[in-house]
Amino acid sequence: MRLSRLRPSDIHRALLPRTRAGQRRAVQALMLLCVLALLPATWMFTVADGRLRTAADVPRTDVAVVFGAGLMWNGEPSIYLANRLDAAAELYHKGRVDVVLVTGDNSSHHYDEPRAMRTYLTHNGVPNAHIVSDYAGFDTWDSCVRAKKIFGVDRAILVSQGFHIRRAVALCQEAGIDSYGVSAVDHQDPLWYYGTTRELFAANKAAADALFEPEPQFLGPKEPGVERALANGR
Repeated sequence: MRLSRLRPSDIHRALLPRTRAGQRRAVQALMLLCVLALLPATWMFTVADGRLRTAADVPRTDVAVVFGAGLMWNGEPSIYLANRLDAAAELYHKGRVDVVLVTGDNSSHHYDEPRAMRTYLTHNGVPNAHIVSDYAGFDTWDSCVRAKKIFGVDRAILVSQGFHIRRAVALCQEAGIDSYGVSAVDHQDPLWYYGTTRELFAANKAAADALFEPEPQFLGPKEPGVERALANGR
């Protein structure tokens, strides 16, 4: 039979196992693949279960960690990052935290998330002395590990959007930080749908990071910024 004369039904029959036993094994293999694909997301939900709170009921602690979420063309925080910073400022003004650790990407001279985050917070009433910058938070795992190993954070409130907060809590828990998550305001625009979809794939990397515990892209020496900020008091 010529390929040009093949019907879709012919192709399906050619691809599927011909015996019932073979078909059963194919279905079982497919189900196994689906289960394995969902394991990382299940792990994230399990670890973060009971650790997601609001600004009003989150346990008081010394430090809030705000994860970077991109800058606009003019160097100001994206709307997602601005919402995270608004939530962190609220935590500070309500006395839920004393220090805000901003962690993001400063991989080039022209792209500086932590500086933009600090500027935004000071414009919203958070004293500069109570803001600490991590310039090498290139991804969530790096930010969590550096918060623990470089800045000495043992307990923190994490601030991010709902589509990311469970991954942040799970990874910081694995990095040794007793963490609670507070979700900032979400905007269900195309970027939100992209971020939500991306989390399905990011869960696999998160599980691998938790399992193998790789070193961050840049670790460096310990920094006393958080300790110094706490010593300053309010």
